[in-house]
Amino acid sequence: MPRTRRAQSPVDLKAAGAPARRRRSALQAVDLQDISWMRRATPALVAMFLVALADLLSGKDRYLAPLMTVVPSVAALTLRPRELLLICSLGLVTVFGLSHYDEVDNVNDNRFLFGAMVSYVVLTAFSAWVAKIRMRRAAAFAAVSSVAEAAQRALLRLPGPAVGPLRLAVRYASAADEARIGGDLYSVLETPHGTRVLVGDVRGKGLGAVQTAAVVLGAFREAAYDEGRLPGVAARIEASVERHVPDGDFTTALFVEFRTPGAVELLHYGHVPPVQVTGDGAVLVLESPDPWVPLGLGWLAPGEPRSWHLPFDRSDVLVLCTDGVVEARHHSTGVFYPLAERVGPLVRGAARSPAELEAAVARLYADLLRHTGGELGDDALLLLISRTDGRAGEGAAPERAGLPV
Repeated sequence: MPRTRRAQSPVDLKAAGAPARRRRSALQAVDLQDISWMRRATPALVAMFLVALADLLSGKDRYLAPLMTVVPSVAALTLRPRELLLICSLGLVTVFGLSHYDEVDNVNDNRFLFGAMVSYVVLTAFSAWVAKIRMRRAAAFAAVSSVAEAAQRALLRLPGPAVGPLRLAVRYASAADEARIGGDLYSVLETPHGTRVLVGDVRGKGLGAVQTAAVVLGAFREAAYDEGRLPGVAARIEASVERHVPDGDFTTALFVEFRTPGAVELLHYGHVPPVQVTGDGAVLVLESPDPWVPLGLGWLAPGEPRSWHLPFDRSDVLVLCTDGVVEARHHSTGVFYPLAERVGPLVRGAARSPAELEAAVARLYADLLRHTGGELGDDALLLLISRTDGRAGEGAAPERAGLPV
């Protein structure tokens, strides 16, 4: 029987508005306006100095002052129009000085000086116009960037460092640097049924991925409070995705529930397996005994997914991530980032305090960037979780089931 599905409407960026302060900050970042104008003028001043030096060193039989026309072109890359006119006026004075030094300002040779002056003034005017256009484009880009960032911040509703009995530390990086948005998502909610966590990765990037993420997160924020069991939460989200997300788009997801002290429940929808780091630094890769297909592809798999339970002590740290982390390639060898091999020493003992947990996620993220050479090719999310309630090992829980590393 064919399924009825409805595609989403495009995101209304105008309705998402961003504060003026954020727009100014974005403009400064994209157009170098966050540094002093003297520093931005340095390239043009250096070009002016080099031309003057070359003319002086070549002697009076070489007239190199016309090379000063490079100054307006260089200034147009970094300066505002008024700043450009100021710097280029200094360059014009330098041209006069060099012409006097080279003795081309006399009656017989002033035609060279006239040609140099006309070329310089015309190019200065054109460069000021280019600088104005550059700033308009930068302002438009900054507006789009800040609105997109505001939209994603409103979508994710970033949790604080503590939610219920959990401590959290997170790092999120989008591969769509220009728009600062991506398809990775997460949410942590304190509900009547325990503290529930969702980490997901939408297929694709940009605004389309954010639209899908909005459907998943919206459904999770409703179902997490209404459904008594974790599979019921996932089923509600699956139904929403089938209704509102275009065919072919899917979202890998991992659901986590902290209800009983000393234990954790997990439900796997084709996502990257979480990693558990014990207090002594031992690493367990928590592969699901019954993995399921991603959200949006449930119609392909008969039956129902099943969750599983694991012990989780106060000294343990649960490391959740997206494939942008484990599939990040080494900058020279192309090898995937070995999270299970690196995470133990970097996260060991991080459950002792919020500060140590935050320091641990910072170390892990820095190590990831060193592996890739400072750039990520995909959206990446790192979420570290420890708990504060109960005593270590308190509460009945089945034997630890994971893949020791």
